[in-house]
Order: sequence, then structure tokens, then C-alpha cells
Amino acid sequence: MNRSNSVELLAVPGIPLVRKDDDLVALIADGVAQGGIVPRGGDVFVLTQKIVSKAEGRMVDLATVEPSPEAIKLAASVQKDPRLVELILSESVRVVRARPNVLIVEHRLGFVMANAGIDQSNVVSSDDPQRALLLPVDPDGSAAILRERLSQRFGVQVAVIISDRFGRAWRRGTCGVAIGAAGLPSLMDLRGSPDLLGRELQVSITGHADEIAAAASLVMGQGAEGQPVVIVRGLTWRGPDNAASELVRPADEDMFR
Repeated sequence: MNRSNSVELLAVPGIPLVRKDDDLVALIADGVAQGGIVPRGGDVFVLTQKIVSKAEGRMVDLATVEPSPEAIKLAASVQKDPRLVELILSESVRVVRARPNVLIVEHRLGFVMANAGIDQSNVVSSDDPQRALLLPVDPDGSAAILRERLSQRFGVQVAVIISDRFGRAWRRGTCGVAIGAAGLPSLMDLRGSPDLLGRELQVSITGHADEIAAAASLVMGQGAEGQPVVIVRGLTWRGPDNAASELVRPADEDMFR
């Protein structure tokens, strides 16, 4: 259970535009030093999906993509570039909804999201060839590696969340969510714990990592802020670590599928 009384959100300054094979831990260490931040045990490092994907070489030049007949047909109905639609289909297991300017799919990792999370904002300058950025192949695995290396680098045990922004069913606007996590309970089962008046909780399960990702996104911004790494400090929790993949609702629990 989370018993924190206050939380700090510390943007790590000086993170440059990330390129393929860049050492994110080294870049973060330089930014931490520049900002005079001393990492502490229990800190949660929240990294945008974008810098992780860039470092892992998940950028695709659209000029190299040959759209299939299925992608061409779907692109005409949703009014999107057929090459982009081909990438979306290649990262997806099914199309959930499609209409002009909207393509909602189930990603191969289980996320139900727009465009399979493929992004073209803050990817390349307007003068560069058209490119698109895919999600990491294994966000939980990437988070585990980053957590181990950051903990070694700073000499304290930290947690890591890789965050993205999703639209949410029945609500407008996007919100920060965790697509990868290590070193903390992503999903916190509070069933059996007492409420304020001593009554046993029956159905309370908290999306702990999503709440942290949403908090960090307030500082990260979505435009030209250039703050892709945020340290969330002051959290305490009890419960076993579990991966961000635990946040994806299984199909047999989905009443709307």
C-alpha cells in the first residue's frame, strides 16, 4: 500500500535529442550532475517511450515501407499515409475501430491504442525524410535493464517506468501511462486491506505505475519542453514488484470486447 505524504517531481535537465545506440544511463547521469540532483533509494526514474525507442533503433524510414493491399484499402478509409498504416498493422494483432483520422488497434503487446503507438512528433526535423517511431520491442525488459544499470551507476536501488500517453475509453484527452516498469508494483492489489473505517476492501486494485507515469507527464510536457526524464521522489509502497504488462486487462475480463 502507498503511504506517501508528499511527492517531488524532478525533471532531469540537459537530455539531448537521443539517437540510435545512445547510452541513456550516461545521458541521465550527465543530466543529474548538471541539475545537482543526488539520486536516492526509492526514486522512480520515468522515461518517455520516445527516448527509449530512439536509443533502441525503433525508427523507420517511411520510404522503405511497401504498403500491402490491406494497408492501402484501410488508409483510404482512415485518410492516412498507406505506409504508416502498414507499420500500424505490422505492430498490431487486430483493428478495433477505424474511421477518418482515427485508427484504434490492439498492439502486439496487448495495449488498445491509437496508431499502435507509432509516433511522428518530435522524431525528426521538418527537413529530414519522413520517419516514424515504433514502441520498444519489450518495454518491461528495457525497464529492467535500465533499472539495473541506473542502480549500479548511482549506488542506490531505484525503480524505472517507461511511459507513453494514451487516450482513454469514454474520456477525452490523453494521459500518461506505464508501458514498461521494473522495481515496483505496477499493479497494486489492495483487496483485503482495511479502509479508513476498518471495512475490508473487496475490489480495490490500483494502477500504481500508471499513476506515477501520469504525475511525471505533468512535468514532461508534450511539445517543445524537452524533459523526457523525470525523477518521482517520496513514494513508499508495499507489495511485490510486477511488470507493466500486468496492467493490461486480459481478454476474458474485458466486458466490452
